[in-house]
Amino acid sequence: METAASTELTAVHKRKKRRSFLLKSFRQYWDLYLLITPVLIYFIIFHYLPIYGVQIAFKDFIATKGIWGSPWVGFKHFERFFDSYFFWRLIKNTLGISLYELLVGFPVPILLALMINEVRFKFYKRFVQTVTYAPHFLSTVVLVGIVVMFLSPQNGVINQIIKLFGGEPIAFMTDPAWFKTVYVLSGVWQQMGWSSIIYLSALAGIDPQLHEAARVDGASRLRRIWHINLPGIMPTIVILLILNVGSIMGVGFEKVFLMQNSLNNESSDVISTYVYRSGILGSQYSFSAAVGLFNSIVNFILLVLVNRAAKMMKQTSLW
Repeated sequence: METAASTELTAVHKRKKRRSFLLKSFRQYWDLYLLITPVLIYFIIFHYLPIYGVQIAFKDFIATKGIWGSPWVGFKHFERFFDSYFFWRLIKNTLGISLYELLVGFPVPILLALMINEVRFKFYKRFVQTVTYAPHFLSTVVLVGIVVMFLSPQNGVINQIIKLFGGEPIAFMTDPAWFKTVYVLSGVWQQMGWSSIIYLSALAGIDPQLHEAARVDGASRLRRIWHINLPGIMPTIVILLILNVGSIMGVGFEKVFLMQNSLNNESSDVISTYVYRSGILGSQYSFSAAVGLFNSIVNFILLVLVNRAAKMMKQTSLW
């Protein structure tokens, strides 16, 4: 009895101590908690509360009956999606674009940051940074408009260059074989400068004495990049790689939808556009919710697996 009583007293003491620590933390850092409050409210309202509606994926949703009143149908909509004609095409296109984007788009900001970090002429460094950052601030509509204009078979700059060298114009925007390449490379051009900022910040945190010692030992610039800069930013690279793999099934809707047409639909139709067609245009709310939930679950599983793999390799992980 005494042991049980002492254990309970210890637990109560720990709870009081924890509560006291939290109150002290709130009083000491109230301004920081106030600063983060709008972000927390945003995520609660727009990301956590809508989870309540996920249950329609397991129901035949009828608007007049509401979410609670609609009948349960179990995994009917998931089975319908798995058995549908579009299933493997959607998976192939979504994974194809995501993996292509990961293989090409992920290393480019790292290389750009390493190159910018080596520039010693400050004016030129700022100029390059400004030029590479600028495309990030273009809206998706403007970006796709620029891509369409540059790749036009009649007046596009790229096709004019091809014709200058004796080649035939290529219909980039209507040829299914070119869709993924155009999508990925235009995204790399738009985001590489902005994505390199976090790597430049990590490079700025590397101790300059390491480079000085390497110079004394006769290490070349490439050797210093390989043995000092890359290991120094490796934790940042691993974290961003985990986050990128965790959203590998989440190909954005807007850009794909704007670039999509009836001629390239074979290679441009992805899960997000299919959800739009079936849910918004076709009013199949339960079915589209099931497809979206499947997509989110796959992303979550990939995130957990990659994070676990990073921990097993003794690298930095999210948790």
